[in-house]
Amino acid sequence: GINAEYGVSTQSTGTRRTKRMEKAKAIAPRPVAGLLRPVVHCQTIRYNAKVRAGRGFTLDELKAAGVNRKQARSIGIAVDHRRKNRSQEGLQANVLRLKEYRSRLILFPRKKSAPKKGDSTPAEMEVATQLRGPVMPIKQVHSDTTARVITEEEKKQSAFQTMRMYRANQKLVGVREKRAKEAAEDDGLGVKSKKKK
Repeated sequence: GINAEYGVSTQSTGTRRTKRMEKAKAIAPRPVAGLLRPVVHCQTIRYNAKVRAGRGFTLDELKAAGVNRKQARSIGIAVDHRRKNRSQEGLQANVLRLKEYRSRLILFPRKKSAPKKGDSTPAEMEVATQLRGPVMPIKQVHSDTTARVITEEEKKQSAFQTMRMYRANQKLVGVREKRAKEAAEDDGLGVKSKKKK
């Protein structure tokens, strides 16, 4: 609680530390930080160059990595069925992340007397230790772009004009198809041929 008179927390740091240690013991040998999270890009133009931890992996990412969506939570992988993959690069990055996690994972059997396929060996389980820090921490990727002189060819090209032409072409697809169809039906005299009954 909070002491209203002085605005000081009455819970000591030692108590919080003890609770953290108790929680770590309770979930051992699972990682203290919790579930594995995907790498996602931040929102808006200002921050989208940065990456952060997302809520969970998409169903497509799990399928591509060969992880069963129902089993994922039980082996420490967060799942978010609402998130969509907007790019192939993002999908591949998270698939590689899942595969690396699976290769490092030491899976304890539910029953020691009857281990199932995919469970770790007794030798691997003996050397297993509880991970204290974040699970596979996310590192910022910095592009190695260097400043250079603009070429004469690049000076002649206009990004604005290119984008404008692309938008116009996209907008006029239907109209152009209709005109081409009408021209094909035309006899070359500017008169449309009558359809035979």
